[in-house]
Amino acid sequence: MDSYDDRGAGSGDGDAGPGTERSEDVPSAPSPSSAPSAADGGAAAGTDTRGGMAALSLPYQIVAAVVLSVIGLVACTQLAMVFLHVAPSNTLTKRHGEAVDDWVYPEFEQNWKLFAPNPLQQNIAVHVRAEIASADGRRTTPWMSLSGEDGKAIRGNLLPSHIHQNELRRGWDFYLSSHDNENRANGLRGQLSEQYIRRIAMLRLSEHDYGGTVERIQIRSETRSVAAPGWSEEKISTKPSYRVLPWWNVTAADLPADAEGADK
Repeated sequence: MDSYDDRGAGSGDGDAGPGTERSEDVPSAPSPSSAPSAADGGAAAGTDTRGGMAALSLPYQIVAAVVLSVIGLVACTQLAMVFLHVAPSNTLTKRHGEAVDDWVYPEFEQNWKLFAPNPLQQNIAVHVRAEIASADGRRTTPWMSLSGEDGKAIRGNLLPSHIHQNELRRGWDFYLSSHDNENRANGLRGQLSEQYIRRIAMLRLSEHDYGGTVERIQIRSETRSVAAPGWSEEKISTKPSYRVLPWWNVTAADLPADAEGADK
């Protein structure tokens, strides 16, 4: 006759006996699929959570540190040079002014002062007229406003050309700074400024058909003071004043690259 324990172990159906209940308390071994693998980074406690430069190897950390140091040094130098350029005259600018100018010009030029801004108080327009030689003889064209043409190209243009904004204005400033009130050139810079103005004028004239060849050109400037605002009691005359330059003979050096356009 079988014992009670033997009957419970040998039965294949019905409720589990006491032996079965005791087996549920034994912890089961983990399955191979649930074990942490090397591809998953091992145990969570050993995961590397570093980021940024700390995650790089030592050689790359050194390279990154050097690059960042150079960028910071250049940025600080740029800020210091521009500050000295726009600051009032001081000991540093008197002693190292040439080094400051070499760094700033021409890419970072500023035409204002840090503590004394000087906005434009005059409107200056540059005009040109030409003497045309044709089969019917010689004739002189009316004055054409070069500044007016630049203004038309700028107004309403979301991305105006740097040429229309600054070429003529800077060229005329260059001429004024290198000539006296009698239009006499001050050395080589004066001669270069004359060539520059003539080339600008001929480039603009080549865009128009005058039915002949341009033999001579004449430049003048028209200066008007900016009127006072409506709320001001200041009285400012807006009557124009003119500075007329002598006639210049046109040479081959004054013609634009497309010389055919200048002969029309």
